[in-house]
Amino acid sequence: MPEGARKIIHLDCDCFFAAVEMLDHPQWRNVPLAVGGAVERRGVIATCNYPARRFGVHSAMSTARALQLCPQLKVVAGDMARYREVAKRIFAIYRRYSEVIEPVSIDEAYLDVTDSTLFAGSATRIAQAIRQQVREETGITVSAGVAQNKFLAKVASDWNKPDGLCVVTPAHQAEFVARLPVKKIPGVGPRAQQKLLGLGVETCAQLQQLSSRQLTDLFGRFGERLWQLARGEDSREVRLSRERKSVSTEHTFSRDLPDLAACLERLEPLLADLARRHEKHRAHHRIIGAVVKLKFQDFSQTTAETRSHRPDRALFMALTEEAWQRGRKPVRLIGVGYRLAAAQEGAAVQLPLFGAEGGSGP
Repeated sequence: MPEGARKIIHLDCDCFFAAVEMLDHPQWRNVPLAVGGAVERRGVIATCNYPARRFGVHSAMSTARALQLCPQLKVVAGDMARYREVAKRIFAIYRRYSEVIEPVSIDEAYLDVTDSTLFAGSATRIAQAIRQQVREETGITVSAGVAQNKFLAKVASDWNKPDGLCVVTPAHQAEFVARLPVKKIPGVGPRAQQKLLGLGVETCAQLQQLSSRQLTDLFGRFGERLWQLARGEDSREVRLSRERKSVSTEHTFSRDLPDLAACLERLEPLLADLARRHEKHRAHHRIIGAVVKLKFQDFSQTTAETRSHRPDRALFMALTEEAWQRGRKPVRLIGVGYRLAAAQEGAAVQLPLFGAEGGSGP
């Protein structure tokens, strides 16, 4: 890589929860398998193995829909204690190769190996060695992306999944980015895709033809970020710690709540759980806002929030009403949360990797 360029590796375990289950139950390796909630509890799929994905099953899909697509799908509840145990072993291997590690979730991390002298400083060979050791010592496969920034490394790690390695060298970076579908850009969801498709934009090469002003008009503050990513630009550093910005809890109901009154009746236990979760962060993080999320019967969702240093039950009730009025439909899920201020000076904390609440799944 050119002098001064960083060497970033993004590591992502393949279908991690399902992979651990197949490791512990070899008889499940070749059958469609998913880790998720039960149908009768309105469960969703956390992750699934590749035989299940061939039927169109994917994470965040309702378990009921997954079973429609794949009637033979084996759905297991999962064992988070076991997943954390395996993840700890995997991250211990990562630490053999770099001290600059940014955990993203239980099964995903960035490593900065810019200053490493291992394998003559080759990030590609370091990634190969990590993948081999994880496979040999834990039985889990890891896909890796190697590039000179976090954005490209993350995209690359998904390029040759499962059990793949993709290296984006500076010499081929422009070509790689140009042919990248815009849907691969983090933050570009279905609605953003539709907006861009309406402009005839499907690849980053086409996205590069739009000005920063055009993208800002379309997407607000994210438009400027989108302009940078379309050119493969990302200046974010791999951070040793991550600042907690919120704490939340949510519940999916076994039966849809028919109206606003029913939603308000269910707030009390959610707020009690939220207070319990916030207790461990109270010493270092002030509350600066309140948030309510509603997911409706048709899976559409909305979020209402406001700034407040002392949100009470009345405020959460008002936010719930505000959110419900936007949809006026039966509600399947309610979430409540606090926005948190940065850690107090001199009291910065490392987020707990294993045991963090609300961590993203694989």
